[in-house]
Amino acid sequence: MIRERITLTQFIIEEQRRVKDARGDFSVLLNDIVTACKTISHRVSRGGLGADDVDLRVYLERAACDAIVESTLRTGRLAGISSKTADGVTPIPAKYPRGNYLLVFDPLNGSGNLDINFMSGTIFSVLRAPVGKKKIAAGDFLQAGNRMVAAGFMLYGASTRLVLTTGNGVNVFMLDREIGEFVLTHAKVALPDNAATFAINASNERFWEPPVRRYVKECLAGKTGPRGRDFGMRWVASLIAEAYRVLVRGGVFLYPVDARTRDTGGRLGLLHEANPIAFIMEQAGGGATTGRGRILDVAPADLHQRTAFIFGSKGEVELIQRYHQDYVEGRDSDNHDFPLFGNRSLFLHE
Repeated sequence: MIRERITLTQFIIEEQRRVKDARGDFSVLLNDIVTACKTISHRVSRGGLGADDVDLRVYLERAACDAIVESTLRTGRLAGISSKTADGVTPIPAKYPRGNYLLVFDPLNGSGNLDINFMSGTIFSVLRAPVGKKKIAAGDFLQAGNRMVAAGFMLYGASTRLVLTTGNGVNVFMLDREIGEFVLTHAKVALPDNAATFAINASNERFWEPPVRRYVKECLAGKTGPRGRDFGMRWVASLIAEAYRVLVRGGVFLYPVDARTRDTGGRLGLLHEANPIAFIMEQAGGGATTGRGRILDVAPADLHQRTAFIFGSKGEVELIQRYHQDYVEGRDSDNHDFPLFGNRSLFLHE
């Protein structure tokens, strides 16, 4: 925990000073995003009060999206916007100045848990717009994650927290509601690499590929198994909540491709969900993979492209990727007694 009180505004100014000839455009954009997220945090905390006879999830997702667009549209720092909840892109109207950045965001990740008063959040990333191009199209957003300028997510829970990276490590801020400002609480976060925790939806076991079965089976074997230690399992069905837990406590999160999602490539959105979180994990010393390769090296072909997503402590991520490679290259013969559609469960004693 940071003892010196550093506000987000102060932090952004200091970061700007590190960049030669910086004009402050990027700093203004970050401030616009944070302002929108303060509005979203307030609306989420009200739980739909004053919005009678509407679907809470739809209402708050729309309100979150509108808050971000309205906060960032007019200040002249963006060339285009892409939201997970919109089919196409939102261009900047001609009456506003055109900026040098593209904003990609998921306005309210975890909105399916709002009815049980669980965590939700906003995921965002910033890309550079093509130089000299007057009309931005969907194709301009189709950049590999390794080209991101910044990424972050806002977590709305018992407190409102911002996790942010600009490519120079990961920092965490907490909203001090008394002054209406975010304050730095954790600087240069280092993701623990020895945590014995994994998160996966065990109800999907019958659909998993052999390398995922292999990894989970070894974790469940505990001290007497090949890993030589006991593992705990977590699953809260909220990507953003899992991401924050993994970031501060370590472990690994798995939403792999399986028999149901093989045709689409996975379940989670590459641009709006996986890339920003993968960037954060790598900047904190962790890893992120599809199982077949690094997430941030994937060249997207569509705004709403789906992907398998495995992230967390670097050693665990590398092990899972190696198991996938063994499977692809036929080197996991010891595990062929666990067929993809087998009836035997990993969660039953043999």
